[in-house]
Amino acid sequence: MRTLIIAIDGFSSTGKSTVAKQLADYLDYLFVDTGAMYRAVTLFALRKGFLTQGKVDVSSLIESLSEINLKFVKNSEGKREIFLNNENVEKDIRTLAVSEYVSPVATISDVRKKLVEQQRKMGEGQGIVMDGRDIGTVVFPNADLKIFMTASSEIRAQRRYDELLKRGDSIDYIEVLENVTERDHIDSTREDSPLRQAVDAIVIDNSETNLEDQFHMLLQLAKDRIAGRV
Repeated sequence: MRTLIIAIDGFSSTGKSTVAKQLADYLDYLFVDTGAMYRAVTLFALRKGFLTQGKVDVSSLIESLSEINLKFVKNSEGKREIFLNNENVEKDIRTLAVSEYVSPVATISDVRKKLVEQQRKMGEGQGIVMDGRDIGTVVFPNADLKIFMTASSEIRAQRRYDELLKRGDSIDYIEVLENVTERDHIDSTREDSPLRQAVDAIVIDNSETNLEDQFHMLLQLAKDRIAGRV
């Protein structure tokens, strides 16, 4: 059976990772959450003291990139979680502190180069679902199926706010909305591999779409390509 490279790009908090995981599980493909990889690098930089008062010590982070080892490991429930230097940091990378810095860190060319090389190696010779900001434009420009996901900033902020509340974090909605808006700006205007829709990507606005309908929509698109109908 034909296997696919599926690239899912889009704005933050559009549910890219959720649907990518569902799709990978159903198709028995490898799932790679590239956003988690950039968050893990950001967490590393925070712990090292390279991120303070809204600024990134770029030179120190670049000099320390060789110290960073990332991998995805399946947990007891079969879900892949990210490990930073053999430590499970799946929960640690989801904090607002990491969210505030992840976009500036992701603009650093040396960081992107390191992670893109790893991402391409992960996709060699197997079916893969990868989500991020530049998968269909930079990492896998020849992907078999490209999706670009979007939703209003207010709805995305509400989703993120609800997620943080569920985790037990004490947070203000306006602060989350400001973070979402700022990340959109940084991701879309950065010089290296900015967030943009690939010309051959299928756009999905999920502002009013539930997770189940969204999954089945993407699954049908994948099945059509596997069967050679598209």
